[in-house]
Amino acid sequence: MDDDPLIAQRLSRMIQLATVSAAAASEQPFEEFVALLRELYPRVHSEIEPERIGPRGLLYRWRGRTDDDPVVLMAHYDVVPADDADGWELDPFSGAIRDGWVHGRGALDDKGPLLVILEAVEALLEAGHSPARDVYLSFGGDEEVHGPSAAAIAEELSTRGVSPWLVIDEGGAVVDAPLPFVRGSAAMIGVGEKGVATLRLTARGDGGHASAPRGHTAVTRIASAVERLGPSTFHPRMPRSISRMLRMFSGRASRPARLLLLVLARWPWLGGRVFAALGGEPAAFVRTTIAATILTGGSASNVLPAHASTTLNLRIIPGETVDHVARRVRRRIADPRIDIEVLEGDDPSPESPVDGPQFAAVADAVAAAYPDALPAPYLMMQASDARHFHRRWPAVYRFAPLEMSSAQRASIHGTNERVSIASLERGRDFHAALIRGLV
Repeated sequence: MDDDPLIAQRLSRMIQLATVSAAAASEQPFEEFVALLRELYPRVHSEIEPERIGPRGLLYRWRGRTDDDPVVLMAHYDVVPADDADGWELDPFSGAIRDGWVHGRGALDDKGPLLVILEAVEALLEAGHSPARDVYLSFGGDEEVHGPSAAAIAEELSTRGVSPWLVIDEGGAVVDAPLPFVRGSAAMIGVGEKGVATLRLTARGDGGHASAPRGHTAVTRIASAVERLGPSTFHPRMPRSISRMLRMFSGRASRPARLLLLVLARWPWLGGRVFAALGGEPAAFVRTTIAATILTGGSASNVLPAHASTTLNLRIIPGETVDHVARRVRRRIADPRIDIEVLEGDDPSPESPVDGPQFAAVADAVAAAYPDALPAPYLMMQASDARHFHRRWPAVYRFAPLEMSSAQRASIHGTNERVSIASLERGRDFHAALIRGLV
């Protein structure tokens, strides 16, 4: 490891601390991570003492020449679980560095993006740079469990009268061939995010011995309900950000594809239906998605359960709300013997402007780090800590300045997560360019 670049070594050490928020029986790894940041970035921590806000929130204030219109750079240092028995080629918490890549849980989500922020700030401090305006670094340690740390930081900034000019959190990345027939790479900048809701369906039925089943059981009622909740449960609708994305991509498409993209962008009702028909990721851009993630019921192989339940995860398209999708699910199931409970939910965020100076500042930084990548807006399908900021301030963007192939994107919350060292260096350059470009 001694021969590997320092940027890779630092990320490797971060990954080795298993800050798994979903199974956190102890705060020790989280406290060790905070201490590690102090060790790895001594200049940052000698000049910018972080505040502890909320259960695991860290807020750094790098004072600029003015405190008007500050910038907030966000990331989180907790990760989802990983077990090498699930098919990892390398120990997910080894932080192994091989052939120009850093491997392990959190390499992309979200320790890599956190690292490149600190790399840029440390380098700028060493160069004696003073930003034109205040720069805040907001790091949370409970994003993966929808924890309160980022919300507490947003509330604290609001209480202090701080009104960020620009906020950047995780989200899109630099991708190759973003759509079929579209050439080159694109920097996908999330201008909003879908809402999220967790519903629990519970069915009750007559228990009894499995040797003499009769009629619908609690299990079959739940199974029937899940079967009814297919992709067509929610109607497609194309958000403004996706229409804008198609118009921008048309310039890099072959002539027939260019005309198609322009038509779809001009008539969103048609674009929504075409994307929905494609299924998968394109369909998720234009409709609320629903997936059964947990099934429970029964206590023995020869006993009919008296109740069964399923947990549903919904990602809500702009224009719909948590209340709306819960009512839609109830109508679709059409079974009064099934109870529906909203366990948690956040409505979709508004969409940030694409034509303003904030998006332009992000695009300029992209050009400095990834000159061949086309900055393009899109709608983020996952939930992020940025939603707590978007409730208060309008210019909130979701972009992790790292290159991610389709396989890498699939590894987030999956197996064999990894990031290239070259991408980390470019991510650092993105944030350095963004900060230097502030006026």
